[in-house]
Amino acid sequence: MAERSMTRWLLTAGIIGPVVFVVVFLVEGATRPDYDPMRMFVSLLSLGDQGWQQIANFLVSGALVLAGAFGLRRAMTDGPGSTWTPIFIGVAAVGLIVAGIFVTDPAQSYPPGAPAGLPPNYTTHAMIHQLASTFVFFGMPVAAFAIARRFYGEGSRWALYCWLSGVGVLVFLVAAFALPDVTGLLQRVAILLALGWEAQLMWRFRREM
Repeated sequence: MAERSMTRWLLTAGIIGPVVFVVVFLVEGATRPDYDPMRMFVSLLSLGDQGWQQIANFLVSGALVLAGAFGLRRAMTDGPGSTWTPIFIGVAAVGLIVAGIFVTDPAQSYPPGAPAGLPPNYTTHAMIHQLASTFVFFGMPVAAFAIARRFYGEGSRWALYCWLSGVGVLVFLVAAFALPDVTGLLQRVAILLALGWEAQLMWRFRREM
């Protein structure tokens, strides 16, 4: 009984983490002076006097998603996706945490006085931040693809949802770099697809506990 309760708590953390992350960056993006959420990356919210709020958001949300990955591994003892799905969700969670520790460089005119576009050269901590971001944006789609086979074998529509979510994250991420006027909007869609899928996956397995 204690094992089951612990697994449920871990899965609950995996649900809360994405919700916290999305709510915080949406509120911050809408209220931060001189910040344009339509064209600026979410990571830029880690800069400036209020940057600590987004840094804390990366760290707390990442820790919660990581807990959810452990819960998912406990809930999926065998079958397709039982190994790689929790691992890649864990990789994405670590990416969030590392992105909070190593902030990005000023860019896209934020904070005021920063270069109008992307910096020509990145500092070391910014390069680590970029690498951590790839863990998030590729970890979640790979996790979705890994578990899609499980749902396909069960004849569940969740197989299609997993594939569409994974592909959607990658498509919107590429589009975000290709269309600078709406970079922020497109990146936010990619994040919502990735974390929305993760939260619903945790919820699905929590209901079955």
